[in-house]
Amino acid sequence: MPTTPAIHLLPDLLISQIAAGEVVDRPASVLKELLENALDAGSSSIQIQLEEGGVKLIRVGDDGCGIAGDELALALTRHATSKISSLDDLERVGTLGFRGEALASVAGVARVTLTSRRQGDHASEAHAWRLGAEPGAAPEPAALAAGTVVEMRDLYYNTPARRKFLKSDATEFAHCAEAVKRIALAHPDVAFTLSHNGRVSLHLKRSDARGRAGAVLGDDFLAEARPLDVRAGPLRVSGFCALPAYSRARNDAQYCYVNGRFVRDRLLIHALREAYQDQLHGSRFPAYCVFLEIDPATVDVNVHPQKTEVRFRDTRAVHQFVFHAVQRLLSIPLASTADGHGQAVGADPSDGKGLATAFTTRAPYQGSLHVSEPGATRAYLDFVSTARAADGVQSGALPNPSATEAAVPALGYALAQLHGVYILAQNSHGLVVVDMHAAHERILYEKLKAAFADRQMATQALLIPAVFGAEAVDIAAAEEHAEALQQLGFDLAPLGPRQLAVRRVPALLQAADPATLARALLDELREHGVSQLLTTRRNEFLAGMACHGAVRARRLLSLPEMNALLRQMEETERADHCNHGRPTWTQLTIADLDRHFLRGR
Repeated sequence: MPTTPAIHLLPDLLISQIAAGEVVDRPASVLKELLENALDAGSSSIQIQLEEGGVKLIRVGDDGCGIAGDELALALTRHATSKISSLDDLERVGTLGFRGEALASVAGVARVTLTSRRQGDHASEAHAWRLGAEPGAAPEPAALAAGTVVEMRDLYYNTPARRKFLKSDATEFAHCAEAVKRIALAHPDVAFTLSHNGRVSLHLKRSDARGRAGAVLGDDFLAEARPLDVRAGPLRVSGFCALPAYSRARNDAQYCYVNGRFVRDRLLIHALREAYQDQLHGSRFPAYCVFLEIDPATVDVNVHPQKTEVRFRDTRAVHQFVFHAVQRLLSIPLASTADGHGQAVGADPSDGKGLATAFTTRAPYQGSLHVSEPGATRAYLDFVSTARAADGVQSGALPNPSATEAAVPALGYALAQLHGVYILAQNSHGLVVVDMHAAHERILYEKLKAAFADRQMATQALLIPAVFGAEAVDIAAAEEHAEALQQLGFDLAPLGPRQLAVRRVPALLQAADPATLARALLDELREHGVSQLLTTRRNEFLAGMACHGAVRARRLLSLPEMNALLRQMEETERADHCNHGRPTWTQLTIADLDRHFLRGR
């Protein structure tokens, strides 16, 4: 039998190097640990200097409370910390760091030096102290006004095999910069300066949450994001969620935090993904920066070496809270987010039938710009000039937004139709451009979902049934699942061995071709079965039906019809985007137009 070595204790250096393997996998992970220590020390300004991607040098300086000279050696010792002292403290961790092993782990694979000066009403020191992590080193006086400077040099100098796994300097620096951004997003009240090889690459001033989000994620993110702040008992979720039009090809703009700690938590990611489900194409990723605040006693942060995963005591409650908060945010009707509310012009916005019926009788579009028939145009302009003459505005113009802001609807009033595709409208901010098919598609989809959920799917009998050819399997399915199809608003009947007749369709879809709707229904039934069609596949099916039923391009609309569509958009949830995640409208402000035409220069 082979001889097995005797069991023995490992030397301290090897223990530290093994521990470092769990905590330190690249320069960015070292930087993360040092930044968390600086924040736990109450810093208001942090300076970071890197060389060669952080492999040659990482220096982090802060203006926090500092470390006493006689505690520097302890700070470099494994499992020595000022942040917890009992199991109860561990179960209610309120700091970013708590294990007391980061500095010791880093010192096991790099050359580390600590310089610090304690400050405070009762513990100020006359000067700073400096200590290297070499065995037998003693603290010595140093020059430092306040705070702490941690300097790490030559990462993996004593474990060259691990150094081979590092990427290029540019790649390692990119990971370091991302680590800084992740931490900076959660701490807008702290200033950060990041330099690489002597050049400043990031400078973040102290700000509020919105200002920091704009500085890190970009003003384009803020322009497309809605602010979030919801509380429910001990839970609070806040931050910014970008609208679906800002979706990304990768998940590189998703930032989740639990009590100020950046995490990659599957539960939260799933909740957020589900909140965007009805508005995002399956291959796209939403963008958000979300902060969850929760009682520390109900979340375990000690489940991952790098503390990037957490475990909630009540996972379902957290999931549902975040899901509903973000879903409601994205579902807010335009009328609720606008500067003011207005009355609909033309058709009743709650009447989907009138609009759908009008679309079925419209002739195909022939020109490029349509302002309806002269009589309707004249009547509309008369309305604008006399319902509003008391406000002192010129004929045909909207009132001054500051004077009668509450009278102007969010999407304003229709002016014209462009190429049979877009509606041009004027609101208090300037010009509104609406994609009429995308907008009507969303309106129909939300109405279909509500009707199905309430089991009140109104149907429309066809004067002449629509007959189409069908396979025997489809005819059999239509007969077998007739009751389920009626729940969806369809009445199909066999009209021979190879034909089906469509006798009823959902009233909301009466503008669509009945045979096309029925074929799509049967295709879905054949592929997924009736059970999935009525449950997990229901929304996907209804979205497809809405697309078939929505007004098509090249259809002429009168001004009352355009205004009816605008009013329905304002009252519809998620009306900013169609069922596929495309925007339904955009705003060109007067300032935008002035800049384009160089007015005022």
